[in-house]
Amino acid sequence: MTDRERARWSRGRTALAAFVAVTALAAGGVWLGQASDRASAVDAAPKTSAVQDVKDAGTSSGGLPGVRDCGRGRPVTKPHVITLTCEDAEMVATAITWKYYGAREALGVGVVQVEKSDAGAGADAGFPATFRLRDPERVGGELAFTGLEVTYEGSTPLGDTTEMYTLA
Repeated sequence: MTDRERARWSRGRTALAAFVAVTALAAGGVWLGQASDRASAVDAAPKTSAVQDVKDAGTSSGGLPGVRDCGRGRPVTKPHVITLTCEDAEMVATAITWKYYGAREALGVGVVQVEKSDAGAGADAGFPATFRLRDPERVGGELAFTGLEVTYEGSTPLGDTTEMYTLA
């Protein structure tokens, strides 16, 4: 091997080593850069009855009916989350803001979160909707709404523009 061939071989190895080092650093930077995206994915995930404890702490119901999520626990007045399909928790009403909350009915707006197995789109999906709580009754000695009407604003997860749920 001549001196010229050795110099060429040495430059090739140096270039290859530099390429590998830059690629490794870039891949590591991309991975670290996505760490905040992975952390915020938890915030965007559908909320289930496990987070139903997002209550207005210490707020008195004032005699108003509440909602028993999946028919369990004490009724919660003005819940921000209501599980719609209790058997699998794949459809959950989230981010509910109540426009009116009375003794006979309550009206609110929010989003129905649907896990990918029901959404059909291959990913979790959210559908803006209006919520109407109705039919208050005494359940376990406490006043609770027993019916929920969901009206979608645009596209729907199951094809119906209005769906009815029993909350007892």
